[in-house]
Amino acid sequence: MVHDGRAYKYAQWALNETDGMVPHYVKLQAKKWIDIADDTNADAYVDEKEYEKICNLLKLMVHPDVHCSIYDAMEDYAWLLITATLCTMWREGSEIYDDNNVSFASCKIRYYTTALLEISRKNHKTFYCAVIIILLMLTGVGFGRYFSVAPTLAQSSEVKLAVRKILKSSPLLVDEEDPAFKILRSEVTCNINESNFTPLAYSNDNLDSRLANAFVADEAGGMDSYPVEAMRSSQIEIINNLGMVISTQYPNDDNVFIDEVDIAKKLLDGVLESEDVGTYFSLLYEPDDELKTGETWQKDDRCIYQSNPIAVEKKAVYKNIVKKRTSAILYENKRENYLCKHNNIRYKGLGVEGYIDIQKVKLCRDEIEKEWWQGRKVWIGLDLSLSEDNTAVAMVTEEDGIIYTKVLGFLPDGRVEYKTNKEHVNYKRCIDHGDCIACGDEVIDYRIVENIVMTLEEEYGVTIMQIGYDKWNAISSVQKFEAAGYECVEIKQHSSVLHAPTKLLKEQLLSKEFVYNSNRLLEINFQNARCTEDTNLNKYVNKKKSAGKVDMVVSLINAMYLLQQYMLYGVDDFSVQTA
Repeated sequence: MVHDGRAYKYAQWALNETDGMVPHYVKLQAKKWIDIADDTNADAYVDEKEYEKICNLLKLMVHPDVHCSIYDAMEDYAWLLITATLCTMWREGSEIYDDNNVSFASCKIRYYTTALLEISRKNHKTFYCAVIIILLMLTGVGFGRYFSVAPTLAQSSEVKLAVRKILKSSPLLVDEEDPAFKILRSEVTCNINESNFTPLAYSNDNLDSRLANAFVADEAGGMDSYPVEAMRSSQIEIINNLGMVISTQYPNDDNVFIDEVDIAKKLLDGVLESEDVGTYFSLLYEPDDELKTGETWQKDDRCIYQSNPIAVEKKAVYKNIVKKRTSAILYENKRENYLCKHNNIRYKGLGVEGYIDIQKVKLCRDEIEKEWWQGRKVWIGLDLSLSEDNTAVAMVTEEDGIIYTKVLGFLPDGRVEYKTNKEHVNYKRCIDHGDCIACGDEVIDYRIVENIVMTLEEEYGVTIMQIGYDKWNAISSVQKFEAAGYECVEIKQHSSVLHAPTKLLKEQLLSKEFVYNSNRLLEINFQNARCTEDTNLNKYVNKKKSAGKVDMVVSLINAMYLLQQYMLYGVDDFSVQTA
């Protein structure tokens, strides 16, 4: 039955579409869910009985605007969102049943705990979350509690308004003699199982005191992390909990939606695992990175289609967006609203782009045995950060046009748990795998970092040609390196200096003329990296604009700078750095 449904057909179409109408991350999510639906996933499956139940309920629900069943009127992407979120289950025998002290026979546990929807305005995101709320209230446990949160009570109440419109338009659900639902001023109650739905005001309601079986975080781009984290904290002991986080993009750089999208991308790219952050079903309708730069949005219709799935089929929607695009091109004051709300492009971030596709990086992953380094000349790049933050050391060499590297990260041992929770990176596992080293307590013990650098020659049998550093926070360590006889080179962290090695590193990766040891933390750093360009079009990795820690990439670029100078000028001629 599922294979004949619109959710599965849409996922297949999205995966195989070749005209650029579907963004990269939607394709990745479609592929992952198709694997589950095709019964090739070891952990999850799509429950046919649950799917049939959902379909039957959707036939009872009337769309208030088109006056037919929601089953018939629903857009394809919404079919995928609802089917995946509500019908994908953990398999019998999964550890999650033991963890919750329940059996498969007594309780089927939904696979996804977060449904993340990034989609442009007027694609009915709030409406379909209301549909999910109604379905959960009808099929969930007795006395279930469901909430919506948003920057304001008025915005939070939009979900309730949509719930009310659907119910009032569906006589089989609100029968006068035996109504399934009761609609009150402040809440909606399901009489079948005494569950209720309540919109909450971020500013006025105590969100920490709630117990949410499921919640909708609407317009998440306008909120900080508190409402979402408060709702999630309330769900710790609830089986079959769900959080729906939905929004268009907002122009600000600090909101919970940015974090949620970043987590989802890392999960889809395989640089994070669900055991660290929970299971996400994410439909990220935003233009691919290459469409976000410069003035591409002004003429490339793929920006419209990738951020507005409804526009693919509804030409009227497409034409209306084109009209708004024309106004945004002509008038600067209309640009921010258009790009954020109709293209899911943060306007202030037009000069910011992802550094490199993480899948391209992973193609360069290999195992370099320690013995391979014997007798080689190497260049060392440092990123010595504040002592309570991450630090990195990169070692590079070149052979037959291929650049080889070994990168190590460092962080304070006493902050591992804190940083794991804050950054959604499993640092303990990274430490166990040798991707990074914990040293010191609350601050990094730089003596250990310095000792590791000064023992590289002995441990790997290499000759350190130069050590490159940013003078920020590095003077003490550099003095010790120089006293030990190493040549140290200050690398100014300026676009004019960093552009060339940043470009070289990317080119080597794209041409697969780069090799690194398997290192999950390095891959996360590459995923985090964002580039900006100056007025001379020099591009460099910008720490402040990046989506997380990039210290390992920065140390690598510093090492690449030294190697590049050597390749261009030779060691004897290289003495002066231009700034």
